[in-house]
Amino acid sequence: MADVKTSWNSSIKDGEYQRKESQFRNWITPDGSAGKSGVGGFKAEAGRYHLYVSFACPWAHRTLVFRQLKGLEDLITVSVVHPDMHDKGWSFTHDKESAQLYGTTGDALCGDNFIAEKYLAQDPNYQGVNSVPILFDKKNNVIVSNESSEIIRMFNSAFNELTGNTLDLYPETLREKIDEVNELVYHAINNGVYKTGFATTQEAYNKNVNALFNALDNIELLLSNQRYLTGSNITEADWRLWVTLIRFDWVYHTHFKCNLKLIEQYPNIYHFMLELYQMPNIAKTVNEAHIKRHYYASHLTINPYGIVPITHKQDWTVPHGRDKQFS
Repeated sequence: MADVKTSWNSSIKDGEYQRKESQFRNWITPDGSAGKSGVGGFKAEAGRYHLYVSFACPWAHRTLVFRQLKGLEDLITVSVVHPDMHDKGWSFTHDKESAQLYGTTGDALCGDNFIAEKYLAQDPNYQGVNSVPILFDKKNNVIVSNESSEIIRMFNSAFNELTGNTLDLYPETLREKIDEVNELVYHAINNGVYKTGFATTQEAYNKNVNALFNALDNIELLLSNQRYLTGSNITEADWRLWVTLIRFDWVYHTHFKCNLKLIEQYPNIYHFMLELYQMPNIAKTVNEAHIKRHYYASHLTINPYGIVPITHKQDWTVPHGRDKQFS
């Protein structure tokens, strides 16, 4: 099968879903000196930066979670796109109803109609990913980064002197272990649900759905013996897994045919998921209606009529029992 372009900023090659690489990889540092990419000039300052996100996108969701955990709500502003994503990509369609149901905000900062305009403003010949999240520098009107894994690392440490928040979700002593877990979770689970759902051959589907549930089986075993993915302390790795878990039973199980099991059938994973959801200010980063609307009404190659199913209600407030299990 030929390489086929898709509407979700990726392609299908030989039946396999291929995710494109992010192209804006600058860094914010406390003093504006060069970061990991070797590019400097982006100094941590209150009110300078803005996030463009979708509540549906798990990659964008990571950045919202870290914005809460690191006390950055008053320092970094946010715009939320509409959940529908069709030929022109993410849009800023916004009215009273969409604001109430889906948390849309429009683009009050720049007045754009589509996320794609952000990228074309940087480069009129831009051919890369028109994705969220975007971390935007309001001072210079430029994109800092569209790579969520690096945005959360910036949020983890760059603004500490401004907030006084010293929570470290990527501690030096655990980095090797965190990176190892991230590698497994990203390929088999975070991206694994997409590789399963967007597969266009039976062979590709079978390979990826089995890899996904083998990884979940391994995570279930791991979480039966320790509270978090790298031990007794919560880290970046846990949150990177969590953003996929909370979407799983709502969306991935049905829409992406990841239906060997529900997450509720993994007791350790399920209660781990509940524990993280119940942490202060995390629930406000979750919008069920936005999540379901995007997946079911936007991926029309999978769900041609765009019907959003009425799914079972999950009680996110039930005791998770992880304190007692690992006391």
